[in-house]
Amino acid sequence: MKSRIVYGPILSRRLGRSLGVDVIKNTGSKKNCNYDCIYCQLGHVELKLGSPEDVKESVTPKEVSESFRNFYKDIEGLDYVTFSGTCEPSLNLSLGEMIRAVREVGGIPVCVITNSSLVGREDVRKNLAQADLVVATLVSGNENTWKEIHRPAPGIALKEIIEGLRELAKGGAGKKLALEVMFLESETGKPLNSTDEEVEGLVTTIRYICPDEIEILTISRPPAEKWVKPVSEERLREIAKRFVSEFGDEKVRLVLKGKNKRSRVLHREPYEEVYALLLRRPCTFEQIWQGLNMDPESLSPVLKKLLGGSKIEKIDSETGEYYRTK
Repeated sequence: MKSRIVYGPILSRRLGRSLGVDVIKNTGSKKNCNYDCIYCQLGHVELKLGSPEDVKESVTPKEVSESFRNFYKDIEGLDYVTFSGTCEPSLNLSLGEMIRAVREVGGIPVCVITNSSLVGREDVRKNLAQADLVVATLVSGNENTWKEIHRPAPGIALKEIIEGLRELAKGGAGKKLALEVMFLESETGKPLNSTDEEVEGLVTTIRYICPDEIEILTISRPPAEKWVKPVSEERLREIAKRFVSEFGDEKVRLVLKGKNKRSRVLHREPYEEVYALLLRRPCTFEQIWQGLNMDPESLSPVLKKLLGGSKIEKIDSETGEYYRTK
């Protein structure tokens, strides 16, 4: 089954209803990234891409423009177009041109979700600066913790990322930088990034970067490593309280599970739409029908056919039963 460039819509805890755009073609790998994060919902990656120059099959701006033009007209009530998916979008150096093309077609705000790995590069920052909102990951101000969580490709340094984020935060002119802080715990009892010491280190680092917003959250889908577990809501609220005391209530956003609005979606190819969604993120039955706005009774035979064709599988986790691609 083919992989769509534009997929969704997705119900996001942060962005409302969003259409996703994937800017690296699937060449046999379930994700194209320069990190191998322990919490990634797409699982472990064997081959990490070191830089944009290592990408073999980038999606072109023309492909993005045509795919978006053909797809978005079937959907009402979109809040964002989001560049994310099975890859790190900043690995495609045509990202800025793609953002401009999407905005010209639909006039919908554009968000880029990035792991921050390449923000030390000026060309990457110029691309990201085209977006209305950049959601950039920062899990720690400590080099060792950062490496343990992200398992980055060689040549990526936390110090360069921090300096790059600081430069990106100076964008202005209606542009917005949000730092996504994904807090994690371990079933082994080994501390990760939710200890008091780590939180204080993050406060210091974020104060230096000076973003527009700080998003505090934890995992809600099955992680790459089974020993990784979500931080309790009580602990997240404690951390949020500390951040609010430092940065103010208007800058800090605690992202918890919740339901989002629905919109009308015309389903032309339901099997491909469901598969395209699951290719980017594992979902429960409820998340699929809510995100794609499908009748649950119509969704059941779609999932049954995909399961029977060995395209997807069901997995159990602490947060429920999920469907994901094989």
